[in-house]
Amino acid sequence: MRIVIAGAGEVGVHLAKLLAQEKQDTIIIDRDADRLQYVENHLDVFTIKGDATCPLVLQEAKIEKASLFIAVTSTEAHNITSCIMAKKMGAKQTVSRINNAEYLNKTSGLDLKDLGIDFMISPERLAAKEIKRLMVKSSFTDSFEFDEGKLQLVGIHLEKNSPLIGKQLQETAHLNPNSDFITVAIKRMATTIIPRRETYFEEGDFVYFITKKAGTANISQLSGMPELKNKNIIILGGSKVGVKTAESLADKYNIKIFEVDPKKAFDITDRLQNVLVIHGDGRDVELLKEENIDETGTFIAVTGSSSTNIMACLVAKAYGVRKTIALVENVDYIQLSHMVGIDTMINKKLIAASNIFRHIRKGDVLSLTNIHGVDAEVLEFKVNSKSKVIRKPIRDLGFPKGGIIGGVIRNGNPMITLGDFQIEEDDHVVVFAMKECIQKVEEYFK
Repeated sequence: MRIVIAGAGEVGVHLAKLLAQEKQDTIIIDRDADRLQYVENHLDVFTIKGDATCPLVLQEAKIEKASLFIAVTSTEAHNITSCIMAKKMGAKQTVSRINNAEYLNKTSGLDLKDLGIDFMISPERLAAKEIKRLMVKSSFTDSFEFDEGKLQLVGIHLEKNSPLIGKQLQETAHLNPNSDFITVAIKRMATTIIPRRETYFEEGDFVYFITKKAGTANISQLSGMPELKNKNIIILGGSKVGVKTAESLADKYNIKIFEVDPKKAFDITDRLQNVLVIHGDGRDVELLKEENIDETGTFIAVTGSSSTNIMACLVAKAYGVRKTIALVENVDYIQLSHMVGIDTMINKKLIAASNIFRHIRKGDVLSLTNIHGVDAEVLEFKVNSKSKVIRKPIRDLGFPKGGIIGGVIRNGNPMITLGDFQIEEDDHVVVFAMKECIQKVEEYFK
């Protein structure tokens, strides 16, 4: 598959890195020679110096042979224009990164598909949606929905009071009497474990489940952490992510936004009527004390500085804040989140890449997500009549050991898949898979 990426910024390079691992025929276009040199030094992809809105540059990339054209530069107009041109010149599908959320609003009457843009992504909006999902259940460190929430992927941290600690997986069936969820992974320090019947749970583990809606309450209790009832939230940083997060949560929570830029603080005040905007440096401990950080339930740090976000969350933890969420730009930092004591770190590049990657996977992939800090993916496949997964109980499929089938949505009904379950054509199947066996998993759904 030939994939052309316009933009060698953080999102573009991260996508190129993932595609290089997949052995895809990848071309990356950028006007910055230094960025392209970095790509050539670190990745096995082809680079072209130039402007992706230029027909000659797209011809050089053989755009007419491209299965996918992805425009992820920092300039929205450039992305839209290059996608339109790529489509007109023969690219089968196009994806554009956008900043203006109005493009995603179907009520506006504007449909960019008519112009040749098949999919649009806003990393900031996706990050804000992820933060909102994490707020629904305070004990969850990760949350992702499949088919509008019919099935969910959730993660918890096992505190010392968790009823799972010291038990094997096979000993915990009584905690899930209605079979509403299934354990798909355990992250223990830097190691990811696909649990088997004899696997033990340990204090400090991060455990991941595929669950029906009905199972989320039970899973919350398994963490050993009482449900967070404090509705006070502090958001550090009036970034696009911060503002969108505040907008989505303001109807249910008491929100304060700290913004150091006076003009930005004034603009946010004008835009968000039911949010308290504080002009000041949220890293200032005395200011945080004055604003009752000790009475805050959740601290969300989304400034443009990863180090600021991490340190601010650690300060919040020191003052008794139960839940902390930090936005980080360096993917490597995410591996550290569980070690340093921050509940969740999110990364816009990973979120955007997950949304784009479902257009690249083999088989009929409906959605895909990365678990932060876990070297794995969770995919949702639509089963066709030729798939290897049908007409046999799951236990007899010979499914790769690095993968586990977590659930099925059949005719809109969620089902948790145990060993004797048989998958049928047109089912939507949710699969957890370690990176090294993803290609083997895909073969089952071709």
